[in-house]
Amino acid sequence: MKAIKDKVVAVSYTLMVDDGESGKELFETVSEDQPFYFLFGYQNVLPLFEQAIEGKSAGDSFSVFIDFENGYGDYDENKKVIIPKANFKEDGKKNKDILKVGAVIPMQDDKGNQMRGEVLKVDYLGVHMDFNPPLAGFDLYFEGKVIAVRDAEPVEIEHGHAHGPDGHHHH
Repeated sequence: MKAIKDKVVAVSYTLMVDDGESGKELFETVSEDQPFYFLFGYQNVLPLFEQAIEGKSAGDSFSVFIDFENGYGDYDENKKVIIPKANFKEDGKKNKDILKVGAVIPMQDDKGNQMRGEVLKVDYLGVHMDFNPPLAGFDLYFEGKVIAVRDAEPVEIEHGHAHGPDGHHHH
């Protein structure tokens, strides 16, 4: 079975990243016994990553280089903002548990768009957050292997994403 639209593909890979200054560094390893599952053809992964896997079958290996422009874009200083601490209060109390440096907090903008921000620091000005994707500004080097390809369940196609190894997943 080949990796094409409406198939669930499981891959293992090693991801090396390069910020253009320090050289390649290991960012992530996804093992064969705990592969990454995605629904092919639904923009769940970077387009060039999907292209590298298209038409491959279980056991095939792949290698793909994705420059930062085709990955997560350039790092944008304008995506670093300071948000008043009052915005993080729950039931009138400051939520200290989430306001820790390095915490990634799901939020939404004034238009209702979902976004994730990383807490950089908290001081008298407020909560300093970075809304850049974690790999913004990095070139990406994937080396991997297709572990499995299966037909997507109708519910996965309806939801637009894979539900794991057997297609059953409870939200």
